[in-house]
Order: sequence, then C-alpha cells, then structure tokens
Amino acid sequence: MRGIRTGLLAAFVALMVVPAAHAEDTLLGKGWSETGVASYYAKFWQGRRTASGERFDNGELTAAHSWLPFGTRVRVLAEETGREVVVTITDRIGTARRVIDLSQHAAKLLGIIRQGTAEVTLQPE
Repeated sequence: MRGIRTGLLAAFVALMVVPAAHAEDTLLGKGWSETGVASYYAKFWQGRRTASGERFDNGELTAAHSWLPFGTRVRVLAEETGREVVVTITDRIGTARRVIDLSQHAAKLLGIIRQGTAEVTLQPE
C-alpha cells in the first residue's frame, strides 16, 4: 500500500511541475476536447485576485476551469453562434455545473452575453 501512495504522490508532483507552455502537449494530448456549459464573470469580480494570483480583468481573454493548469491556452467554440475565441486559464471554477467561466470580453466575442450561458466545446490551443 505504501508503494502505491508513493507512486501516486510522485505522479501528482510531476503534474504540478509541468510548465504551462507544454501542458497542452502532456496533459491534454491531441484530440482532447470537453463539452459543456460556459458562463461569464460578473462585474463584481473586476480587480479581485484569481486563484493564480493575478488580478482579474474582464477586458482580457481569460477564463476559469476546474483542473487545467494556469497559463493553459484553450480554444472555446460556442455551439449556437459558431464563434470561437482563445482564452488563458487564470482561475478555478467554483461549480460542477459549468465547464468554464469566461471573462466578459471573451463572452462578447463568442456572442453569448445576452443569454448568459451557452453550450461550448473546449480544445487545446
């Protein structure tokens, strides 16, 4: 049992030290995608610290995701509008109901501001 725990700990540590620039290659692999509901940040969050330590800016192309490493760039395709945008992960999402929370700028470019949420597909950039 101790060997299993040690192996799991080593695997976890290895994942934590993967540089963000190469995270797409090592963690997501070719052909990875994720589909689900996207939302966007309220104005309330403007200027507050994200989980990565950066200050949130609704004018930037950033997003929150539950497990993608900070700094990972992800292509987001809005199913209904057919538009896409590339965002950088800077925060953690606080619910399992959505796959991603977008900055308002990203949501505007996708054409999903009016409805508030939308079905999207995420792919590595």
